[in-house]
Amino acid sequence: MFIVREIFNLQFGRYKEAKALTDEAISNGILTLPTGGRILTDFTGEGYRLIIESPYPTLGDFEMDLTKELNAEIWKIWYEKFKPLVKSSEREILKQILPIS
Repeated sequence: MFIVREIFNLQFGRYKEAKALTDEAISNGILTLPTGGRILTDFTGEGYRLIIESPYPTLGDFEMDLTKELNAEIWKIWYEKFKPLVKSSEREILKQILPIS
């Protein structure tokens, strides 16, 4: 099992806009979360962070979902609205070595 975290460090004061765009993307099928996926926020550290956390059985499954999303024209339009809200971003790909009980 792999856990992919897309971490977006948001511009100061832009959380509400980022949250609204994320809600729009989920409700319109622009962003699809696999079963067990979740969206988190962190108000500590350097500033506001929006984290999309998605579990995948294999890295190939992640690559298929990522390719499908990035190639969709509606995603490209949405992402142009989202980018100005982001100060920086990073991706973590973690391998789960013990099951959650």
